[in-house]
Amino acid sequence: MKLKKILILFARFRRSCKVGLGIPKTVLMLSFFTGVFGATAAIIIKNLLHFTVNMLSNTFPEAEQNYFYLAFPLMGILLTIFFVTRIIKDDISHGVSIALRALYKKGGRLRSHHTYSSMVASSITVGFGGSVGIEAPMVLTGSAIGSNLARLFNLNAKNSSLLLACGSTAAIAAVFKAPVAAITFAIEVLMIDFTSATIIPLLISAATGTVLSILFLGKEIMLNITTIIPFETGNVLFYILLGAFTGLVSIYFLRSSRMIERKLKKIKRKYLRGIIGGVGLGLLIFLFPVLYGEGYENIGYLVESRTTLLFKNSPVYHLLKSRDLFFVLYLGLIILIKVFASSLTTGSGGIGGVFAPSLFIGAFAGYFIASIFNLYFGTTLPAANFVLAGMAGVMSGIMHTPVTSIFLIAEFSSGYQLLIPLMITSIASYLVVKPFEKHSIYSRQLAELGELKTHNKDKFAMKKINWYNLMDDNILTISMTATLREYTKVITKSTRNLFVVVDDENNFKGMLCMDHHRDVIFNQELYDTLTVQDLMFYPNTVAYDTDSGEEIIDKFKESGYFNLPVIDKDEKYIGFLSKAQFLAAYKDFIAAESED
Repeated sequence: MKLKKILILFARFRRSCKVGLGIPKTVLMLSFFTGVFGATAAIIIKNLLHFTVNMLSNTFPEAEQNYFYLAFPLMGILLTIFFVTRIIKDDISHGVSIALRALYKKGGRLRSHHTYSSMVASSITVGFGGSVGIEAPMVLTGSAIGSNLARLFNLNAKNSSLLLACGSTAAIAAVFKAPVAAITFAIEVLMIDFTSATIIPLLISAATGTVLSILFLGKEIMLNITTIIPFETGNVLFYILLGAFTGLVSIYFLRSSRMIERKLKKIKRKYLRGIIGGVGLGLLIFLFPVLYGEGYENIGYLVESRTTLLFKNSPVYHLLKSRDLFFVLYLGLIILIKVFASSLTTGSGGIGGVFAPSLFIGAFAGYFIASIFNLYFGTTLPAANFVLAGMAGVMSGIMHTPVTSIFLIAEFSSGYQLLIPLMITSIASYLVVKPFEKHSIYSRQLAELGELKTHNKDKFAMKKINWYNLMDDNILTISMTATLREYTKVITKSTRNLFVVVDDENNFKGMLCMDHHRDVIFNQELYDTLTVQDLMFYPNTVAYDTDSGEEIIDKFKESGYFNLPVIDKDEKYIGFLSKAQFLAAYKDFIAAESED
């Protein structure tokens, strides 16, 4: 009897998932397994990275490691290039952008090699000292796991996109032990709608990823901070200033990284590009060892005010023992140079993301501002608090993710008591950056190509609808030199009262509307004397084959027309577009996107 009751309850649960919540039971099941596999991949990549770092650090005496910094990054970049070009044979750089493109153009489909390729490549790059992070490759890996599970179960594009987001959510939740931030990342960056049909699978994946991370990596969070001082309202102005500063730093990062990567891409020979970037990176790390790898341990040193450890093995160590002008200048210099180190890594062929660099730069920016005010203006600003707020500020500015930044820093540092300062700094940074950089580091390239999904369903629909396939082929054409007699013969073959006038080379010359000249159509005396050219008119508005969906709908609104002729730049006639068909396609798309 107990078994029978359990089966009845299970059957009711399955029906409620589909009918009550609108979520297919297959999606719920796969969101759990996506969480398991996505978190497992994140755990593997972290251990793979630590293995590589420990192997290199234990092989050579610590006193001599700085000299090997000249060679390690170059070796890592060249090995990564070999792996990507000879084994993977596909572009796996900018992992989050690849996931975004898959959401927009490929119905949430990612290739099978993405389940491991970024994981291996980033471990090589970062393990050998590449000045980037492994989080973006983790996002791509987790996304690919969800996408390929969806393909295995033949899910539609919408559910495939949802499972892709579940995979990225599980990966971020696992690496940072930050389930809320992982979900907000899916909403802010991957543009997943916040509905019951999406949030429940995301919650399942986030919870699964976090639990597995705790089981296999322990309960310790990334930054175990014991020196946080409760928020004081008197410091609000300083947090606003920090937000403005981190916003400016974010603009500098975005523009400098684009410039450096573009210059490196002009070098067509990949290995030569890798050598140039690797040597440049090695020199920077030799002078400033703090730039080696992800740099999370250096953030810990800042939080704990153990700043002398930041200069370990540095040639300028003797200048930086005390917190004087040289120390402040060193902090500012690290903020500026970290951008070059990260861009050289990715631009020359390394694989990694901007999570770690943005958090690194933000931490130094926060300590930099706190140090300036404390050293030269007599304040007593809590350095640890400003380190955390600075991290939220730069991450918000570079990624355009103010909400994710707030919760990520709060969760992986147990800094929920600093929620208000994190909000102030994150929002201030975002407001400074947005007027100058409309798109984030992930979305800029996709936006320029018109391949970016947004939460604005109207704009997304206008970009997504292929209006070219909606053109009406029932509108007949007629030569401008045709007589009225020939015109009446064409009328007998048509079911419409509109006709397009063209010349002998199919150039668009105008239109005919039968309602405008019904009085002459039946006047046989004019059949051979009146020509189409005498009756036609040129419309006030025409559509071009290069127009976007938004431009097309604007032309319908401004002209008041229900039909528009479509021509190319050379005035060649292509077809006719109906406002009714366009709006019907738009409504169908919105309805499909809004299903809950």
